[in-house]
Amino acid sequence: MAKAKSKGIKVFPIVNALIFILISLIILVPIYKVIVDSFDGASGYGLNLWPNQFTFGGYKLVFTRKSLIMPFLISLLVTVCGSFLGLALSTLGAYVLIQWEMPGRNFFGYMLLFTMIFQGGMIPTYLVIRRLGMLNTLWAVILPLSINVYNLVLMRNFFEGIPASLFEAAEIDGCSPMGIFFKVVLPLSKAALASIGLMFAVAFWNDYTNFKIYVTKNSLFNFQMKLRTLIMDNDLPQTNDNISDNTIKNACIIVAIIPFMILYPFCQDYFVQGVNVGAVKE
Repeated sequence: MAKAKSKGIKVFPIVNALIFILISLIILVPIYKVIVDSFDGASGYGLNLWPNQFTFGGYKLVFTRKSLIMPFLISLLVTVCGSFLGLALSTLGAYVLIQWEMPGRNFFGYMLLFTMIFQGGMIPTYLVIRRLGMLNTLWAVILPLSINVYNLVLMRNFFEGIPASLFEAAEIDGCSPMGIFFKVVLPLSKAALASIGLMFAVAFWNDYTNFKIYVTKNSLFNFQMKLRTLIMDNDLPQTNDNISDNTIKNACIIVAIIPFMILYPFCQDYFVQGVNVGAVKE
């Protein structure tokens, strides 16, 4: 009998695993420090494995002080409204671009792609927003981010992957074009809607630049703007509790990142499907 070939130890999987463990530690250790310090009433600048003075005071301040809860609610409002509007514009625009009989379909498609390469720039955009009277309003933040050609192209590629026979069958059954959109296209687009909606939500939630440029009223600042003033300008709310300033700052950081830390695991499957779908066509 021939001797079975001995299997040698493969080096690449081991090295690959070690590299990923190292990268994970580099990412997780700072996050862990922020989490621990957000519960430590006497947190400093060292690394502690557990809070020395456990407290929820930092989070209590975030959700009880008007100077902190209002920016949080504004971020929430902008994220929900902006994501809904962005999805509406992307889905409707993509649906129009897959209408093969529509005159000028290719022209409009090329015009949209042109805007991905060449843009007006910051100053012309600011002048347009000012001329429209949207400065110091939330519309100045919602509208520019809602019109995203990249997301529209992704949605169009997904719609093109839907079998044409479904459109023909719905048309034979008497569905209007908008009926086909709501009864056929959208129900089959859950993966794309989830992935693109998540990208819209992340962009609106983390938006800092548009608020910095178009909004000067403190009452309209979102949570990211408030977080910047907390950390850079030490603009902390007054409190009688025995809580360090570092605890409040770290609690605000966790509040800023926790919504999507919770949301991502639930949307992960849809997100992967939505990114991959339409990428390869047979």
